[in-house]
Amino acid sequence: MGSYLYSCDLEKGTGEEGMPRMPRVEFEGAVYHTMCRGNRREKIFWDDRDREIFVATLEEVSGRTGWRVHAFVLMANHYHLLLETPKANLVRGMHWFQATYTARFNARHRLVGHLFAGRYKALPMEPEDRRHFGTVSDYIHLNPARAGVTKSGELTGYLWSSLQWYGVARKKRPQWLEVETVLGERGFADRTEDRRRYLAWMEERALEGRNAGDAKSLKRGWYLGGHEFRDRLLEMARGEVRSSPALRDHSERQAEQLASTGLQHFGLKDGDLRELSKADWRKRAVGHLIKTETTASLSWIGRRLQMGTDAYVSRLCSRIDDLEQNPQVRRWLKTVAKSKREHK
Repeated sequence: MGSYLYSCDLEKGTGEEGMPRMPRVEFEGAVYHTMCRGNRREKIFWDDRDREIFVATLEEVSGRTGWRVHAFVLMANHYHLLLETPKANLVRGMHWFQATYTARFNARHRLVGHLFAGRYKALPMEPEDRRHFGTVSDYIHLNPARAGVTKSGELTGYLWSSLQWYGVARKKRPQWLEVETVLGERGFADRTEDRRRYLAWMEERALEGRNAGDAKSLKRGWYLGGHEFRDRLLEMARGEVRSSPALRDHSERQAEQLASTGLQHFGLKDGDLRELSKADWRKRAVGHLIKTETTASLSWIGRRLQMGTDAYVSRLCSRIDDLEQNPQVRRWLKTVAKSKREHK
């Protein structure tokens, strides 16, 4: 099957068969090239501390959603990600990710309002054709060179790109960053000598400017793959697949599992929740785990645990330091942590 990038004008929002804008297509095992710019193309990072917060938030959302990040780069007024979603949860995860970073950025700089410019772009990639991992990761990692941010021969020293982590051993890399697929598609293994050769090869690409064609097409496409993959995406976009029960939102399923096991752990039934105080310590413990381990909304937590408004849930469940010495709560936290390790 031939593989190609179908091109359409994303800036004007036109696509296949005259659709005004492709809806988000989510499915288990999906892979996306995502990016977003600052509002009015203004900076989304004012200094390195902002960049540290962004990377920490990326780590946090990866833990909540199970995302596998294969490449990223932070530029002054935009970012790029190459990510894989084992569960069908791109939309909820991206909403949490961008909203959380915006809130942290605004709080730090005493600002209000939008940080990002409208809708983020998410280019779905054909997961079965692993060659696309090399194409998109190269595009992402070469961004600093194309923008003139790095000097000749200094691409791998750029601090705010995943490329630097491609040069170190697994135990020194973030757990949420996966490099094996990209290395493999470029003919390298995850071992010391091959990692050095890969970084040297990337420096050569930066010097020779061999990514211009990829850059142009990746900016204008709405998917990356062959004819059959395009047809699958269009079918899902029409709702013929997306409505399948198998693709129900992963985050809420995960949240419901935590709610059910938590209530069982504390000896509660659903019927007990209405009779208990909104600030009941058992509700707070369960709500805290749902809030920190999933991207379920505050409204969902409030409805499920009978805890009131979003603001009330946020205040009650953000911190539970006062409960951590409670033996039942400690056992609950250990149970969840053990289960998470076993299912990695």
